[in-house]
Amino acid sequence: MDRHDLTDQQYARLELLLPPERPPKGSQGGRPFVSHRRTINGLLWLDRTGAPWRDIPERYGPWSTLASRFYRWREQGIWQRILDALQEQADEEGLLDWEIHYVDGTVIRAHQHAAGAAGSDAEREALGRSQGGFSTKVHVRAEGHGKPMTFVLTPGQRHEATAFEQLMEQGAVKRPRGRPRLRPRRVVGDKGYSSRKIRQYLRRRGVRVTIPHKSNERRGRFDKAVYRLRSLVERLINRLKQFRRVAPRYEKRGVNYHGMLLLAAIKLWL
Repeated sequence: MDRHDLTDQQYARLELLLPPERPPKGSQGGRPFVSHRRTINGLLWLDRTGAPWRDIPERYGPWSTLASRFYRWREQGIWQRILDALQEQADEEGLLDWEIHYVDGTVIRAHQHAAGAAGSDAEREALGRSQGGFSTKVHVRAEGHGKPMTFVLTPGQRHEATAFEQLMEQGAVKRPRGRPRLRPRRVVGDKGYSSRKIRQYLRRRGVRVTIPHKSNERRGRFDKAVYRLRSLVERLINRLKQFRRVAPRYEKRGVNYHGMLLLAAIKLWL
């Protein structure tokens, strides 16, 4: 087993969330079917190493098969549904912390291969220019233990505050009874999120705020001890960037890059 592969325990949790597998070769004819486990292990190898599709080792099956399944499952929303289901399981087991959520953003340098998506434009594909050059900004919300809840992609020059409301309005977790849970009790962010609009948005929804004030703002109560816990989202971003298909960005399409982020998040939840 390669060090990037899923363990038996991890795959046992994941297997129930995957689409049904095709019958083996011979029962219906056609090409041999590459099992879901081999496929996902190959995709995790790709996500972690940052290699080109054609360099995926043969032990995982034909690279074209893995690419086809990755794109098809992304179009069908399967990667997002898997992440949602893992979060729901964690919530049922009391392992998802709703007391505090953290928000942050990071600039991801885009490789030259990320440019030139046919029939599209840079804005639509979340590509722009920041101080680091051609880039995408990944906005992330993490739960209290530092696990990823949801992502928003924007061009690299966009300010974190522009994606804040979208971060807070997605990532709801379904529950066996009642409505899905969406909002934490408290949100912690750095000074980039300090604005009257964001503070009012949270207070109208009954969410406490731990965001430092800017020098030109009126000071208020601020809990430094709670703010120090924000290092959890910074460590999460570092773990995501260990997946070299995430940092830098190689995908031309923003939706496909988002799929690579979801794959990394699934591995972290597992």
